[in-house]
Amino acid sequence: MGRIIAVANQKGGVGKTTTAVNLAAALALEQRRTLLIDMDSQGSASSGVGIYQAQAPTIYEVLLGQHRLIDALRHTDIAELDAVPANRNLAGAEVELVSVDGREGRLRAAVGEAAGGEAWEFMVIDCPPSLGMLTLNALAAATSVLVPLQCEFYALEGLSALVDTVDRVRARFNPTLELEGILLTMFDARTSLARQVAAEVRSHFRDQVFDSVVPRNVRLGESPSHGVPVLLYDPGSKGADAYRLLARELLEKLECKRRSGVVGAGGS
Repeated sequence: MGRIIAVANQKGGVGKTTTAVNLAAALALEQRRTLLIDMDSQGSASSGVGIYQAQAPTIYEVLLGQHRLIDALRHTDIAELDAVPANRNLAGAEVELVSVDGREGRLRAAVGEAAGGEAWEFMVIDCPPSLGMLTLNALAAATSVLVPLQCEFYALEGLSALVDTVDRVRARFNPTLELEGILLTMFDARTSLARQVAAEVRSHFRDQVFDSVVPRNVRLGESPSHGVPVLLYDPGSKGADAYRLLARELLEKLECKRRSGVVGAGGS
């Protein structure tokens, strides 16, 4: 099974979906077969790769056991990128899963079954902006969690809550869950606050913060309305450059771990 990266932050508006879509696209463009899983009922990651108002089967039916993950698979405009979409029905899954046995492991079971017949090197999961049942499913299934962090004051407060949640998931459901890293997003070097937040995060988390930084970029905001990642919409933009560098940094770190024997050849 490939490396499964949950992109999570309970705070909205931090570039979470933008990161999930464009990291998945960047990995695919590096010729790494990648699966993007949309776990947010808003379906923004789905529309971000050109899947609008997805009809069943979606991730909702997969979580309820009505379909296999492979049944919900869609192909995208990037040859190495597949997606499992979400729609508004997913909002009901938070309630419907409450009475289901092993509810926190539904996605893990579905992913495990699909991985037996598919050869994705990476799976990228876009989590909802909450720490509810859907995010719990993503973290229980994941190899690691990547945290987009907007460079502003209130983002720091939410970061500690997310780290606590990751620790609890590791203790109860997924002992091998790692912190893939913290990604600074919406960075504006012209403001002292952004520089201060970045310095504070790097001081506290050190090498757990990616060197790559995502700047504020108009093209990143425009690309979802065209149904394509920014790497297709404007490959020369600063936003596209940032996610291209992030993917390469991630791959380099995983290769170093592989050589040292920390991860297997498949990345997990």
